[in-house]
Amino acid sequence: MDKPQTMRSFVKLLVTDAQASVRFYEGLGFERIASEPPILRLQWGGESDVYLVSHPSSLKLEGRKGMGVLVGFRAGSEGVDAVAAKAAALGAHVEGPTEQPWYTREIVITDPDGYRLNFIEPA
Repeated sequence: MDKPQTMRSFVKLLVTDAQASVRFYEGLGFERIASEPPILRLQWGGESDVYLVSHPSSLKLEGRKGMGVLVGFRAGSEGVDAVAAKAAALGAHVEGPTEQPWYTREIVITDPDGYRLNFIEPA
């Protein structure tokens, strides 16, 4: 199940419930690449890697996670509407789609830990 480490960049997200988070991300269409607790590696569209990291209970995270940060992904061939529908079926908050002046159509989805995921497609 483990694939070679070939990504150019990645993001690590500290999560409170790894199993709930992986169900959410897989429900959106992310593929589980590796699972070595406390870290789960997921991939979007064969190119964008996300590591879900279970943080130790002794670590106290204050404030809203990811405040001011959008983790961005190209929506891919299904488009933002399909991703938005999957997110809504998972009970996630979805903003958009919005057409931006820089010629993209975008949605923002909030994951179970409050991280904001920005999916885009050409407008």
